[in-house]
Amino acid sequence: MAPAPLPRPLLHPQALSRRSAVEPFIVMDVMEHAARIEAQGSHVIHLEVGQPAAPAPTVARRAAAAALEAGQVGYTAALGIPALRARIARHYGETHGVAVDPERIVVTHGSSGGFVLAFLALFEPGDRVAIAAPGYPPYRHVLSALGCEPVLIETRAEDRHALTPERLLEAHRAAPLKGVLVASPANPTGTMMDRAALTALHACARDLGLAFVSDEIYHGLDYAFPAVSAVEIGEDVTVINSFSKYFCMTGWRVGWMVVPPGVSRTMERLQQNLSISVPTLSQIAADAAFEGRAEMDLVKATYVENRRILTEGLPRAGLSRFLPADGAFYLYADVSDFTDDSAAFARRMLDAVHVATTPGVDFDPFHGRSFLRFSYAGSAPDMAEAVARIGDFLKRG
Repeated sequence: MAPAPLPRPLLHPQALSRRSAVEPFIVMDVMEHAARIEAQGSHVIHLEVGQPAAPAPTVARRAAAAALEAGQVGYTAALGIPALRARIARHYGETHGVAVDPERIVVTHGSSGGFVLAFLALFEPGDRVAIAAPGYPPYRHVLSALGCEPVLIETRAEDRHALTPERLLEAHRAAPLKGVLVASPANPTGTMMDRAALTALHACARDLGLAFVSDEIYHGLDYAFPAVSAVEIGEDVTVINSFSKYFCMTGWRVGWMVVPPGVSRTMERLQQNLSISVPTLSQIAADAAFEGRAEMDLVKATYVENRRILTEGLPRAGLSRFLPADGAFYLYADVSDFTDDSAAFARRMLDAVHVATTPGVDFDPFHGRSFLRFSYAGSAPDMAEAVARIGDFLKRG
């Protein structure tokens, strides 16, 4: 009789790479905790996640359904379906008045896939990349996982919580940078950079020889003034965008990049090896989504109303200090009158009144313990009910 096979040894924790030890994306942990409460039969109001309550455009869903019914759904070219790349390029002419060669368009697995491609193509391990604090957590987490060093630059109220050339130059003089990443509208603050501010920051980065990456995932969701794309400023930029937010296609996982001329082949080689191609059905839906903008503008109007409900209701509930909500669908509120531990505070609120929010420590290691982020991507009734529940929670102490 053959001997029984030996059990496979467990992987010792010390065998895991140091770069895999990234911090959690806390909003996902909050979602998981909220799901456990919902599984017990309670209604949780979700103000934690930046996920539109509305579905993808009707034309997008119909296009995907028709493609699925037609038969085989196979691989596409690594850079994306040519028709989708051409449609995205046309979008820049229609929206920003800039002619963009479709060859500069790279279709990606959401904006997340775009960041991985951009960071791999632009930076070596050990390179220092400037990002704003507060800012989207995966910026620094992905950079760290790839062996780069995220350099968090504290933003200030007098600068409307945006990076400035002066702060970028100061960080570069402290130790040389290799790149800078900006976002407008920004997550979690909702603040935006106007043309003069974006142009000045780009000029500073260019003079310092830094790669310039612009996260434009919340374009289309602007209220204070029209969002300016970095492609309007120069060709030496890497723009990352997605169908997730304005087009309400979070789970479809499809986004795009605009890369400098001559860089597409590099991105193509990376995507060929990392993921082959973006899901075909998602690309077909994304191509059709541009024809659903009227529908999406109606959805945007609901965010305007939700924003009004929160900006008027939260002060009555007890939270009167929050950053300007120029765009996106977030309010970043100061809760320091109630706590010096936003994570514990958010958890107590979720357990007590079933309102899920994201603690500021997810976005800002400097001052995040004093802030909560509220997403108003849901429904108006939920926003109104959330304000009432938050008010009750704050009154309880």
